[in-house]
Amino acid sequence: MSEVITTRSEGGVFEVTLDRPKANAIDLHTSRLMGETFAAFRDDPELRVAIVKTAGEKFFSAGWDLKAAAGGDAVDGDYGVGGFGGLQELRGLNKPVIAAVSGMAVGGGFELMLSADLIYAAEHSTFALPEITAGTLADAATLKLPKRIPYHIAMEMLYRGRWMDSAEALRWGLINEVLPGEQLLDRVWEVARELASGPPLVFAAIKEVAREAEAMKFQEGMNWVTKRQFASVDKLYGSEDNMEGFKAFAEKRDPVWKGK
Repeated sequence: MSEVITTRSEGGVFEVTLDRPKANAIDLHTSRLMGETFAAFRDDPELRVAIVKTAGEKFFSAGWDLKAAAGGDAVDGDYGVGGFGGLQELRGLNKPVIAAVSGMAVGGGFELMLSADLIYAAEHSTFALPEITAGTLADAATLKLPKRIPYHIAMEMLYRGRWMDSAEALRWGLINEVLPGEQLLDRVWEVARELASGPPLVFAAIKEVAREAEAMKFQEGMNWVTKRQFASVDKLYGSEDNMEGFKAFAEKRDPVWKGK
């Protein structure tokens, strides 16, 4: 799409690479490009899984581009259709997204990582939310992180801005897996291909229910599912794929998913 954002697709997997030397920082223009890229992924029925990665080994992303801010980019400016980084506020994104983290995931880069459903990291990767040292709020991380890892660990990262290495991130469940750097992309693509071969309508239902029911009480969420009030659940329960799963099980064969 641009020199900053490059993409490639293979077998339903859509890989998005951010390449902004030296730290893969994100300014307003880049954020808008990322939003357009992920919206295109969302809206393309042939694309089933996205991988978000960045170029280089030192920085996954340093987050908000402070040099651009000093040059006039407003912190409350137009980040584009998906909000900062194109993912965290993108409506209706009901497909799996995998983050491949190599290097430092800092501030907004950390928040971009948190926007993924699965996170795989290279051994040398490190994580931090240094906004506190700049006297500002890590807004998305403040909302998300205490729900992802133990509260007191999340608050320590937010209050102190301390760094966490990949081994500790794995221990707290912040990431799914830690790998040698040279094995990271192979592993991420392996998982992506596995998901791309799975039932897309079920993945959509899982993601929508998990997201939209987060603030609901358990019984309310269950009622929404059973009454088919979630659009993705309603589509799933009336689909060919739903019946195909039952038939394949009864016939002792692999299902053939059509996404309809």
